[in-house]
Amino acid sequence: MHSDTINSVLVVGGGTAGWLTAAKLAKSFNSLDGNSIQVCLIESPDIPTIGVGEGTWPTMRATLASLGIDEAEFLRTCHGTFKQGTKFINWQNASRPNQYHHLFTSIFDPTQFNLAPYWLQGDAGDLPYAQAVSAQARIAELGLAPKKITSKAYEGIQNYAYHLDAGKFAELLKSHAIDKLGVKFIAANVTDVSLDAEGYIEAVVTDTWGTVAADFFVDCSGFRSLLLGEALGVGFTSIADTLLTDHAVTIQVPYPDAAGPINACTHSTAQEAGWIWDIGLSNRRGVGYVYSSRHQSHEDAERTLRDYIGDAAAGLTARKLKIDLGYRNKFWHKNCVAIGLSAAFVEPLEASAIFLIEAAGNMLVDQLPSRRQGLIHAEKKFNASFHFRWQKTVDFIKMHYLLSGRSEAFWLDNREASSIPASLAQTLASWQQQVVSAYDFPHVYEPFPMESYQYVLYGMGFKPEQVNWQRYPLHAEAMAQFEKVQQVTEYLIKELPQQRDLLDRIYQYGFSTI
Repeated sequence: MHSDTINSVLVVGGGTAGWLTAAKLAKSFNSLDGNSIQVCLIESPDIPTIGVGEGTWPTMRATLASLGIDEAEFLRTCHGTFKQGTKFINWQNASRPNQYHHLFTSIFDPTQFNLAPYWLQGDAGDLPYAQAVSAQARIAELGLAPKKITSKAYEGIQNYAYHLDAGKFAELLKSHAIDKLGVKFIAANVTDVSLDAEGYIEAVVTDTWGTVAADFFVDCSGFRSLLLGEALGVGFTSIADTLLTDHAVTIQVPYPDAAGPINACTHSTAQEAGWIWDIGLSNRRGVGYVYSSRHQSHEDAERTLRDYIGDAAAGLTARKLKIDLGYRNKFWHKNCVAIGLSAAFVEPLEASAIFLIEAAGNMLVDQLPSRRQGLIHAEKKFNASFHFRWQKTVDFIKMHYLLSGRSEAFWLDNREASSIPASLAQTLASWQQQVVSAYDFPHVYEPFPMESYQYVLYGMGFKPEQVNWQRYPLHAEAMAQFEKVQQVTEYLIKELPQQRDLLDRIYQYGFSTI
C-alpha cells in the first residue's frame, strides 16, 4: 500500500545530474532533519559517469552559493576556471579566417536601449557587434579574468560562468551532499523496478542492497533512462534529422607550460563535418570534436582532432562517444521525473546540459507536492515547461548551423529546409522584417535571452532586409553609448588581472583583500 504523503525521494544515478539534484532537494527540504523529506541516491559502482560537459552558464554561481559550497574550494577541487562566453571560429565560411563572440555581459540592457539597430546602421563604425556593445570580447581575447582577488565570492566585475572537470565536480557534489546536506548514499546496481497496481514506481531492486522503496523517484541513469524510459515506457523523440552531429571524440591535452595562459572563454572552431571545442582548465585543456558520422569516418574525425591539437596530440589517448540526440516524450510521469541524459540531450555547442539540469532541479524543488494527488498537476506544468525549454534550445543551436555560409556537405545538409524546425524558420523570417526585440521573448523561462540571439545573429553576419529604420532616430545617443562601451573596455583592460594569475592566488589564498 503506497503512502499518500511524499516523505522520501530516491535518485537513481549519480554524476552531475544525480548529485546536483540530490543536493538541491536535500538543501531545500532540510534532509538533515529526520522529520523532513529524506533524500537517498543509488549509484552503480560499476558504471563510469558520463561527463555532460565541462562548461557551465552563469546560473551555476547562484546554484553553488545556495548549496553552501565555497567558490575557492570549488575552483581548486574541480580545476575550475572562469568562462566568459564562447568564441566561434570559422563558422561563417571556410575560405578566410573569421570569428565572433557569444558573451555573458553587455554594458547596456538591450531591453532598455537596444543598440543593435544602430550598430546595423553603422553607428559603431566597423567594430564587430560584440565589441561594440560589450567590454567582454576584448577582455576574453586578452585572457583576462572577470573579477579581482578583492571581489567577493560569486561576484564579478563582468558576468561569468565556469569551465570545470566534470568528474571532479560530481565528486565534490557527492561529498558535500552526503557530509553537509544529509543525502543517504547506496552503492549498488539497480536490477529491477517494481510498479504498483496504478503504474507508479514503488521501489527499485538492487544487487547488493535489496529492495529500496520511496515515494518519489528521480531518474538520473543516463541515456539508458532506466526508470522513465524502461520501467514506465515513456518514449523517445529523436532530433537526429535536425541536429546532424552524432558522435564526439575527445582528448585531454596537458599544458606545455604549467604557468602559461588559460583561455578565458570556450573556443568553438568549425570543421568539415562539425566543430571542435577547446576548454581551458587550470591543469589541462579539454578538447573534443563533435561530428556527423554520416559525413566523416571515425578515423578521419580523430585525425581532424589530432591535426587541430598539433604535435602535443602525439601519444595522447582519444575517447569516442556516441551521442543520442533527442528527448523523452514526457519528462515527468506519475511519481518519476528524469533529469540529465535520461531526459534529453542536445549537442554541447552552447553548454546547455548542466544548465538544464540546474533548471530541472529548481523546478522539481519548487513543484514537488506534499501529497500524491498533487503529482498530476505538477507533472503537467513540468512537462509543458521543459518541452518549451528543450525546443528553444534545439532552435538556438540549429540557428548557428543555419546561418553559416560553409559549403561542405555537412553544412549544406544542415541548411536543407527539411532539417529546419518550423518555429526557427518563422522566427528568422520575422527578423528579416524587424530587429530582435524584447517582444520576441515573452516567456519567463526562455533558456537563451535576447542578447544571446543578438550575439549569434549579428556575429554570423545576419542582416535584416526590410526594417523601417526611421523608427530608430536616436543616432547621437547610440553613438554616445558605443563610445562609453569603449571607455569602459579600456578601463577594465587596465584593472583586471590575467586569468592564470588570479586563479593561482585564489587556489592559494581563497578570496581575500591581500
